[in-house]
Amino acid sequence: MRIDYLEIERRAHTGEALDKESWDLDRIAVPVSDIVRRRGLKWDKGNLLLHGEEECAAYYEAGRELLAASGVYCMSTGRVIRLCAAEIDGAAEAQPKSITMGGGKDARVLYSRAPEDRRKPAVFAGNPGCPTPEDVFYATVKSWAQEPEADMLTCGSLAEVDGYPVRLGGASEIIAVRREIAYLDRASADCGRPGMGRLAAQSAVSEAGDLAAHANLASDLTAHTNLAGAGQTQGLGGAGALRPGDSHLVALNNELIITRGNMARAAGALGTGVFNASLACVMVGGLAGGAPGAAVAMIASMLAANVVGLADYHICHPIHLKYSATSTLECMWLQSVVCQAFHLCAPNIVVCDVYPKSGAMTRELFLEVAANALAITASGGHLEGVGSVDGLKPHGTGLEARLMGEVGRFASRAVVRRGDANGIALALHEKYAHVFERGNEGAPFRVAYDVNTVKPTPEWLAMYEEAKKTLAGCGITI
Repeated sequence: MRIDYLEIERRAHTGEALDKESWDLDRIAVPVSDIVRRRGLKWDKGNLLLHGEEECAAYYEAGRELLAASGVYCMSTGRVIRLCAAEIDGAAEAQPKSITMGGGKDARVLYSRAPEDRRKPAVFAGNPGCPTPEDVFYATVKSWAQEPEADMLTCGSLAEVDGYPVRLGGASEIIAVRREIAYLDRASADCGRPGMGRLAAQSAVSEAGDLAAHANLASDLTAHTNLAGAGQTQGLGGAGALRPGDSHLVALNNELIITRGNMARAAGALGTGVFNASLACVMVGGLAGGAPGAAVAMIASMLAANVVGLADYHICHPIHLKYSATSTLECMWLQSVVCQAFHLCAPNIVVCDVYPKSGAMTRELFLEVAANALAITASGGHLEGVGSVDGLKPHGTGLEARLMGEVGRFASRAVVRRGDANGIALALHEKYAHVFERGNEGAPFRVAYDVNTVKPTPEWLAMYEEAKKTLAGCGITI
């Protein structure tokens, strides 16, 4: 059972006082290093996906040990929220094994997957949180919504509205969040999929913006003539608010840190039918050390999110300290061991982010996406992305999201074994590994797609077809 959330808030104000530096060193870096050494936790870069039950259980218990020993740090109050083992276990056991996102004919069930599961992983299509110019925002969203492989929709964030920069906690943030969701409403409706579930309110920098996404207030946006240019916003309107069956983000900061603002986000969804998606962006090579320590911190963060973030499902997003991308060997390994550890010890719903180094109009983008998606699918995760160019630039399109879903469908339909997927992912990695040092940002959306028709250019489509031939040569038949 979950603890009364007011009790969690009480602990955030009355727990042990600690400064941030002491938290980072004494409650994260030192104990994680000790746990990894004492438990003999290691990673093998040639063995991304083959994790036995003993290894998975060891990582899960290590994450559980870290959380029980350290707790969660409330940055806003400088206090430690302590959790006992029984509370951690009870919250993990109480997690839903499935939830229904969206509505009507567009509803999709998000469930706890197993490694080598025959069921296709759910696909959240979009470039989550990527700062996106408003003049292409609708077109980018439509490029994902129109893809049959997409089950749910997500999107970038509006960095400006009507040419005005979005400011933290200001009126511009409120307007940006509601307008973002109105664009999602319109794009999914225009694609004949009005009930698609969403992971939205990506433009919410603060809790004020996020809570505004829950306010079901009518907003007529048709008066804003410069919303997207070329007549793309004619008739744009609607609530601009989250609906039951949608979800929003409740993040834990690095590492094992919550803020009062994120606690308000979690509480804001209570009783609304909106799901809380936990997000932990553990740094591989950061406070928790290399891949083994980062995996321990990721598992601890997800277990913590069950309690302090009221999580309904989890998003696993490791960030490589040097290269950022989830398509690195360390991050693919981490996502795999985390998915398998939770399936074995506490079947929670885990969605893994796909954030490659490359951007649109590059051949390597498709190869990074394929390797990452294959590793996640074979390990028991769902798919979210694609956050092209590490999610930093709006160089993402619906085409690579299509490929991500197609690889997930292939891997589940063919029941690709982890051993086979391991070899394919390593072979693909060799073909794109050079991008980590050189960079490979590619081109913006409007270069890869016609903004008016929302169709990929012939050049970008040709690269996609070429990539499919490359993948077929590696054993992935789309």
